[in-house]
Amino acid sequence: MVRPAGLFSSNAGVTAPGPYGGAWPSVGAGAVLLFLPAVLPDYYLYLMAGIFVAALLAVSLNFILGYGGLLQLSQATFYGAGGYAAALVLTRTGLPFWVVLPAGPLTAGVLALVTGWFCVRLRRLYFGMLTLALGQLVWALAGRWYAFTGGDNGISPIPLPGFLSSPRGGYYLALVVMLASLAVLYRLVRSPFGLTLQAIRDNPVRAAGVGIDVQKHQLTAFVVSGLFAGLAGVLHVVVAGSVDPSLLDWTKSAEVLIMLLLGGMATFIGPAVGAAILVLLSMVLGVYTGYWLLVLGLILVVLALFLPQGIVGFLEERLSEKNPADRAVR
Repeated sequence: MVRPAGLFSSNAGVTAPGPYGGAWPSVGAGAVLLFLPAVLPDYYLYLMAGIFVAALLAVSLNFILGYGGLLQLSQATFYGAGGYAAALVLTRTGLPFWVVLPAGPLTAGVLALVTGWFCVRLRRLYFGMLTLALGQLVWALAGRWYAFTGGDNGISPIPLPGFLSSPRGGYYLALVVMLASLAVLYRLVRSPFGLTLQAIRDNPVRAAGVGIDVQKHQLTAFVVSGLFAGLAGVLHVVVAGSVDPSLLDWTKSAEVLIMLLLGGMATFIGPAVGAAILVLLSMVLGVYTGYWLLVLGLILVVLALFLPQGIVGFLEERLSEKNPADRAVR
């Protein structure tokens, strides 16, 4: 008798090392990130923490878009909802931060459950347009409800514990939460649930024909994606110390989509790399020119023409050509 693999079973997905040589590069990168605060000034710690937040947000979108095949156009709705939930609890109650921390993802998860219940009944562009419409409703509510959300002014300043009010504390919290979240999402992608979700993405009609509850799986993925986007919103509160309606706007969702395009939706870590590139571009080029978005547009045109699979996707393809055995792993 063979015991069926559970949700987080190690034999649920492919366990062979990928084209980057297994876990050692990840361990080395994690060690470097842990010791960076000892040598970097506060500004660069703030910049790195912003990259961690953006990376988690981008990977959360890739879970529903890249692996689920659902055109989510309002991921920023859950990002902003998580941030506002944490900010409201911190400013209006005396609860400690570790009690407040789950408030963001839980609020975003409930919101994702409600909106996703309607959205998963539609397909393709209609699904995307409904997510965008519902997201703009939440944005309008946050921007007009002055008595509760502060309206256009947002909420600022937000009181934080002493160790989190410093750039080093925000850096370490963002790093630890991002790494733990990416580990959970990676296990989900490789689990039976994740593989079923990818089967639905590739052919929902055939998946339904073999007895898979397509809407149930899509709704679950929608909620999981919203939960981690809300968690990224809480990290934004810690790093930036404020929230405002721009976190919920469709332009923020478009920014996250660009991160996926830069890094590559066909890979797990690609969106995180795209997030790092976009944040660095905005910081570095913004110092020298007010037209950095024009430079970004040119980069996107080049990627669309020559690297449609994204930067990480291109690198993985080249490495798999040198080692054909890795093609099955990805």
